[in-house]
Amino acid sequence: ETTREALAQSLVDRRGLTLIPPYDHPHVIAGQGTSALELFQEVGSLNLLLVCCGGGGLLSGCALAAKTLSPNCRVIGVEPERADDATRSFHSKTLHTTNNPDTIADGARTPCLGNITFPLVLHYVDDMVTVSEEAIRTTMFFLWERLKIVVEPTGALAAAALLSGVVKEPGARIGVIISGGNVDIRQICKL
Repeated sequence: ETTREALAQSLVDRRGLTLIPPYDHPHVIAGQGTSALELFQEVGSLNLLLVCCGGGGLLSGCALAAKTLSPNCRVIGVEPERADDATRSFHSKTLHTTNNPDTIADGARTPCLGNITFPLVLHYVDDMVTVSEEAIRTTMFFLWERLKIVVEPTGALAAAALLSGVVKEPGARIGVIISGGNVDIRQICKL
């Protein structure tokens, strides 16, 4: 089975295109980190920031922003139980890979953290946790129905960790990054 990365490299090679990595590039990481920057500018310091994780670009950028703007804020990355390569990598301090894991969070089907994101995650992130497919699905529909936010399964990961009780911090000021509205309506209807 062909990975997204292999397909992209094949197109680059055949057509002479330039590949812009979706997460493992300093400019992408900095750009994605502006979501946390804007959050801190709006709400001030936080005790905890939850961020979804695929290849680690959003998580790395948000962790850099958090540690700069609110140094005592703990940053926790969240990924699906079925695509837990970043969590395993974080806890073992050794890069783990996965090949097209079976998760509804398709944005987290990245094979591994990147050459740039892996060291940043190890340095700036305080913990990594995983959430079940059911928690992702339940949270995504809650966000759709109650908050009227169209969010893809991957974008609901961080909220799923909080709403399902994977992360519990009573009385803490908690920020949750909800990111990604690339929804395949036919796929969602199946869920």
